[in-house]
Amino acid sequence: MPAPKLTALRQQLERTIGPTPWYWKTFPTFRSLAGQGFVWTHHGDQGPVAYLITLALEKEPDKPRLALNTYCRPFLVPPHHLGIWCPEGRSIRLTCFDLDQLKSFLLAEIAGWFKQSTDRIYSASTPWADFEVPLTLSPGMHKIEVPPELATVDELIVPTSYKALSSDDPAFALFVFYLQAGLVQVLPQKWFTAAQYEVGRQWIPRAARDTESQRLFGECFGVGTFLLEEDGCTLAEWIEKGI
Repeated sequence: MPAPKLTALRQQLERTIGPTPWYWKTFPTFRSLAGQGFVWTHHGDQGPVAYLITLALEKEPDKPRLALNTYCRPFLVPPHHLGIWCPEGRSIRLTCFDLDQLKSFLLAEIAGWFKQSTDRIYSASTPWADFEVPLTLSPGMHKIEVPPELATVDELIVPTSYKALSSDDPAFALFVFYLQAGLVQVLPQKWFTAAQYEVGRQWIPRAARDTESQRLFGECFGVGTFLLEEDGCTLAEWIEKGI
């Protein structure tokens, strides 16, 4: 395979979706099956809905239809549906919404409690599909039961904390979901340990696969951007330091 081009990796990383609320500007635009356009809104850093991200119709931006608390990432579920993944206790939760079925609600309905709650997603409509995968999965490939509504997604790369039994064990992992195939590959990041990094203050918010070399790369908050070896678990080099 060709060697990764660092300039191309930087450009791809800029477009890689990261978690709410910090990376909300990376969120993709969506158009529903009925042709309706949607917009994301960040609600500032003050007040009862501070740091929340909401989704609304372009023509009704003041009428939210979905609210996201911290650590949520949206993704496209082809051809016209919206997926959200987020941590849920000791699991990863994946949901799917039919955009045309989302109902509007008042921000007053969630003001004051949603930000402080453990709930990650608020909607007046039931998800089209919803399932969880435990973070306790061992390294390697695993078969999972994927709802058919999410089975149009080819690959979804999910960075997540990973239980480390010692300061030398990986404290983060990449869960690579192949939803079409009903598989998830667990890739512990062998280089990211409590002995080497300040786990919690430093973490991996987003990762992607290089379109040419197929190597995985990503961002380690507080450290820099990185490229992994072909095994997806070992640090190959730093693309940039000091992010």
